[in-house]
Amino acid sequence: MKTLISKAALSVLAGAIVSMMTAQHASAAIALDRTRVVVNGGEGSVSLNISNENKNLPYLAQGWMEDEKGNKITSPMTVLPPVQRIEAGGKSQVKVQTAPAVNALPQDRESLFYFNLREIPPRSKKPNTLQIALQTRIKLFYRPASIALDKTQAANGDWVENVTLQREGDKYRVTNPTPYYLTLVEGSPGVKGTPIAFQPVMVSPKSTAVIEASASALGNTPVLTYVNDYGGRPKIQFTCGGTVCHAKLLKDK
Repeated sequence: MKTLISKAALSVLAGAIVSMMTAQHASAAIALDRTRVVVNGGEGSVSLNISNENKNLPYLAQGWMEDEKGNKITSPMTVLPPVQRIEAGGKSQVKVQTAPAVNALPQDRESLFYFNLREIPPRSKKPNTLQIALQTRIKLFYRPASIALDKTQAANGDWVENVTLQREGDKYRVTNPTPYYLTLVEGSPGVKGTPIAFQPVMVSPKSTAVIEASASALGNTPVLTYVNDYGGRPKIQFTCGGTVCHAKLLKDK
């Protein structure tokens, strides 16, 4: 059985496909000034800078918070304003506001949330146009005052030297005894070794996780790269004795 499609329907379909292909190569109009957020205990709020990179059109910026499981929340943190208009080429700020309920969070370790920012484009005046609203989602960590870090520690903290690796077959298990989240994004077999890509792994405070890369390829002196508070990527050198590997932070000279 043959299906007949009218010229008008083909035109609409072709337009939608072209629009989708264009959207795949388009960059977000609403840009955020960071890749992660840390809210320190005692801070009532944290302000984030946002900008409209489109020089011709105004956009709406919609922000909200999610908990660790991805559920939308308004407490113990909320985003203000939830929606705002940013003129073409303009800049603004969005604020993550804490509520008293933040004091009920664990005070001996970090808690994980997600900050979301969605751009809403103006309605197109062109017919048969498919518009896609792009969204940015980044990690937000609540860090109690009892485990506060200064700027130097946040950038290159010696706390990572408490992290250990343990070999299990051809995998390494990361043990993170610290109160901080640790996100590992890359490894290599030594300081000058060829980088080995693996699926980034986030190890919760006082927890463990397995790196999905060959332990044999990483070798007995693996170097792992983690993401710090500012989006930087310091490296950790491990030295293995038997099945256990101990860490040393590689500091820039």
